[in-house]
Amino acid sequence: MANILAVDDSEAIRTMMRVVLESAGHNVFIKNNGREALDFARGHTVDLVITDLNMPEMGGMSLVSHLRRLDTYKACPILVITTETDDYKKSKAKGVGATGWIAKPVTQDRLLKAVERTVQ
Repeated sequence: MANILAVDDSEAIRTMMRVVLESAGHNVFIKNNGREALDFARGHTVDLVITDLNMPEMGGMSLVSHLRRLDTYKACPILVITTETDDYKKSKAKGVGATGWIAKPVTQDRLLKAVERTVQ
């Protein structure tokens, strides 16, 4: 069982991630945007962060970059979940510290497999 911070501005995606991941036995902390997630991360540690790329307040690229500056998140796996498929965006996300990429629309099976591979 992992503690997972899931960040997305879409209520449907947040709900799906919570239901799927909690049904697999994980503890899930849901945030609406990068700013909320960063505020949470300053006081809590998790085993995995899953973040959307395009969000209001603070997007996923900025969130990943800010998280990597926190001692407790330097080695924490961070998966970006997004509709973006551009290789440049993937490269940029990896450059700021993202561990991996999940393309939307994401199925329950693909989400669980990505989490299992990441938090073994």
